[in-house]
Amino acid sequence: MKPRKPDYLIIFCLAFLVIFGLVTLASASSNLGQIKFEDSLYYLKHQLIYGLGLGTLGFLAAYQINYRRYEKIAAFLLIVSIALLVAVFTPLGFQAGGAERWIKIGPLTFQPAEILKITFILYLSAWLARRGERHKSFHKGFMPLIVVIAIIAGLLFKQPATTTVIIIVATALIIYFVSGAKLRYLAAASLGGIAVIGSLIYFTPYRLERVMSFLQPNANLLGSGYHLNQALIAIGSGGLTGVGFGESTTKIQYLPEPIGDSIFAVMAEEFGFIGSSALIVIFSVLVLKILLLVRKTKDQFGKLLLVGFGSLISIQVFINIAAISGLIPLTGVPLPFISYGGTALAVFMTMGGIVVNISKYS
Repeated sequence: MKPRKPDYLIIFCLAFLVIFGLVTLASASSNLGQIKFEDSLYYLKHQLIYGLGLGTLGFLAAYQINYRRYEKIAAFLLIVSIALLVAVFTPLGFQAGGAERWIKIGPLTFQPAEILKITFILYLSAWLARRGERHKSFHKGFMPLIVVIAIIAGLLFKQPATTTVIIIVATALIIYFVSGAKLRYLAAASLGGIAVIGSLIYFTPYRLERVMSFLQPNANLLGSGYHLNQALIAIGSGGLTGVGFGESTTKIQYLPEPIGDSIFAVMAEEFGFIGSSALIVIFSVLVLKILLLVRKTKDQFGKLLLVGFGSLISIQVFINIAAISGLIPLTGVPLPFISYGGTALAVFMTMGGIVVNISKYS
């Protein structure tokens, strides 16, 4: 099929999010960079090189390569991603903040879990699209899917990266549902997932503490409730129009993780309700356009890819903003395109490139 013009609204949304993310990071990281490295632009430079640089290459490559080619190599890409998850626990692994989520090779440090987000969607979409009966069969579809999810979840729980498991599993079940899976399979998988997550929370003190601090936010404002309390102060301080770019005070010494999962609070303080709403609108338009593109896409593989990418972005955005706003327990999940993290930015930009490529062939 001869390619058409790409969806320029999707390209605009992606460009806006990347640029806005870099601008926000420049402010949120300035004080932290000065304290740790005597360079207020340290984190921004790192994001430009390893996030935007690699992300631009990923976007351009994905934009040019016909997305149907991924269908043949999807299984190989998933195997490589799982191998990288295992490598986290080898001498190649890099530990920080009590978590083993990174691999360090020379000057390059990356998170295999972020790469898994895109490769698992590619694999699951190809797997379900290749044989139509898989979504209806218990032995050929449901059980193999549960086995793969269990392997991935086990490796991620060990890191630990509980919320990443929730995001990936929720996305997988949405793709499975859209492919035509029986509702009883989805219900069984959902109930099983809830039982596993609930057990982990109950038997793991730090996870249980997060839930308890959410249920009783004022019980320990200097301890488990400190992070959320400071985030809410930052968001509330922004008012309608914000205190101005670079003028956040909570990011200096009060707000934990100002460049990570708390970056929305810094942005809300500096750009206010109007800026926060604008960001949410752009995210909403991007996801809506991706999902509307599903109706135009003719092959099942492309449809499932779009559903997967749109679902993953929307779920992760919701979890981050809801957690930092006190609507759900704190999770530590970064905000797509905005939070600091070169691997995450590169992966989401590559996702965007695949989406734009699908728009050319839809």
